[in-house]
Amino acid sequence: MYNGTGFIIEGFNDTKELQLPIFIIFLLIYFIILFGNATILIAILGDSNLHTPMYIFLIKLSFIDITYASNIIPKLLHILLTQHKTISFSGCIIQMYIFIYLTCTEFLLLGAMAYDRYVAICHPLHYYILMTIRDCCVLIITASNIGLLDPVAHAMLISQMDFCASRHIDHFFCDITPLLKLSCSDTSKVEMITYIFGTLILFPAFLLTLLSYILIISNILKVKSAEGRRKAFSTCTSHLTSVTMFYGTIICLYMRPTASYAPSQDKFFALIYVVMIPILNPIIYSLKNQDIKSALKKHKNKFSFTKQYWK
Repeated sequence: MYNGTGFIIEGFNDTKELQLPIFIIFLLIYFIILFGNATILIAILGDSNLHTPMYIFLIKLSFIDITYASNIIPKLLHILLTQHKTISFSGCIIQMYIFIYLTCTEFLLLGAMAYDRYVAICHPLHYYILMTIRDCCVLIITASNIGLLDPVAHAMLISQMDFCASRHIDHFFCDITPLLKLSCSDTSKVEMITYIFGTLILFPAFLLTLLSYILIISNILKVKSAEGRRKAFSTCTSHLTSVTMFYGTIICLYMRPTASYAPSQDKFFALIYVVMIPILNPIIYSLKNQDIKSALKKHKNKFSFTKQYWK
């Protein structure tokens, strides 16, 4: 069991002369993530017309993206600004636990959202029968509960390991693979759990997503008019873009042996799902979404009216 004072997160140590510019970039990124996802939350929560399964899923997704960023970026900003890179052992385990919880939950949530799009496109007349608000909430709660349970075994096993080789984590947060690389204990149990959970939990979600989109695309191709096909595709392209980025990076990073860990490559992929996806999700889901645009215009008009009223 580790008895040291904590770990040292190296972050972007190979660019020491650029620490301040990197700090400014990540600070701006963090504000963009918070603003973009908070805008989605305000638009949906403030418009009763958007209280449908599709948008309730988006509320959960925005909450996950905000929590994702808040779990990692504030600590990274502190490291970049102060160069105090130490994190306590318990703090590291907690950060890893929250990260795995959010990753697992989002993986399952994207599968549920794919099924929602399948029902909406392939069975539009029965949509509100097959996908009720209650069904939507059950799927979200189930995904969250599975996500909470998924990292328990990882956290318990890693907390009992010896870390005698080094205290330096060659990453910008406490990710599971860099931690295993530092351990001088047997890591095979943790790796086995990762593969088992990946097979039993994440693979079915991936399969559901894949099957949903195969059925969606085959159904869309049957539509005779080009305009009808374009409209049908536009309702699911945003979700498909998000799914491709998220599933691709997660599967490439974690469904592989620890020995294949490459710090620079893994940091790049980690930036995609920690930074890029939370930034892009609000853009992807709102840029072509007329309902959200209309909701934001209503909020803008209400704000303008209130402002004029109090003058």
